[in-house]
Amino acid sequence: MTREARPLEPVDGKTFRFYCCGPTVYGPSHIGNFRSFVLQDVLRRALEIGGTRTRHVRNITDVDDKTIRDSQAAGQSLEEFTARWTQLFHEDGGKLNCLPPHIEPSAVEHIPGQIAMIGELVEKGHAYPSDDGSVYFRIASFPQYGKLAKLDRQELELGRTQEARANADEYEKDSISDFVLWKSRRPEDGENYWESPWGEGRPGWHLECSAMIRQYLGETFDLHSGGVDLVFPHHENEIAQSQCACGGEFARHWFHVTHLMVEGGKMSKSLGNLYTIADLEERGFTAMELRYVLIGGHYRRPLNFTFDSLHAAHEALALSLIHI
Repeated sequence: MTREARPLEPVDGKTFRFYCCGPTVYGPSHIGNFRSFVLQDVLRRALEIGGTRTRHVRNITDVDDKTIRDSQAAGQSLEEFTARWTQLFHEDGGKLNCLPPHIEPSAVEHIPGQIAMIGELVEKGHAYPSDDGSVYFRIASFPQYGKLAKLDRQELELGRTQEARANADEYEKDSISDFVLWKSRRPEDGENYWESPWGEGRPGWHLECSAMIRQYLGETFDLHSGGVDLVFPHHENEIAQSQCACGGEFARHWFHVTHLMVEGGKMSKSLGNLYTIADLEERGFTAMELRYVLIGGHYRRPLNFTFDSLHAAHEALALSLIHI
């Protein structure tokens, strides 16, 4: 938030409580995703080795546009579909020697808490229902919006920086920059909907983390982590929702992990360089060799993944075993 380096100390003097945005379980996580999870693991281990007790919460996003879309395409229930990919994520995390979080809540399991938080925001004037039964957060009610991402307020008001995840073309909103808290039921959702005071529908993606953070970490906690791509709008929206509904400071520290490059370029499915652990294993590499590569750069700087670096990791780990 301040762009300053600060020492990490538990706000309660006892336990360092931190939240990590977890995977959206609609397919296998790729090595770019795992850069964040591995470096979060390193942070936790460093704290614990230093004698600090931790409380690590990492969510599972098992309901959003992508999980619903792909479960429908697969002809499976949302629960069955997301359980498969959640299991694979756990298996890959185990191969990378990542400690499991102390608490791993799923979005679906916490929908009642999300509905309750929306109700509070509506009651306090920070949110409003639209004619179609959706509910939106009123950004104008939170003057601090944009502080984390250093956004220009005028651009926000004009709607130039708010992206498609706000569903600007699909719902009626007071302002184009307002974002959705509750999405009214649509035909493409199939049977994936829940009852609410505003009608049938499902929570917005941004709201899920706020509700789970509130339940497991409270109004003020020590650190929030995720990929740098989540700074806006996801984390900006979390701050607004949580502070308006609950008060408190929300996160005292932010730990954003910068992008992983591949062979000097952007990693993307269309370029054919979006690798999973299974892809690397098919090429003869191990997850621990990947971990060695992923921890080889500062978390605030882009890291360039290459197969040469994997070969170097293989040799370095082999030498360490010889010396042991």
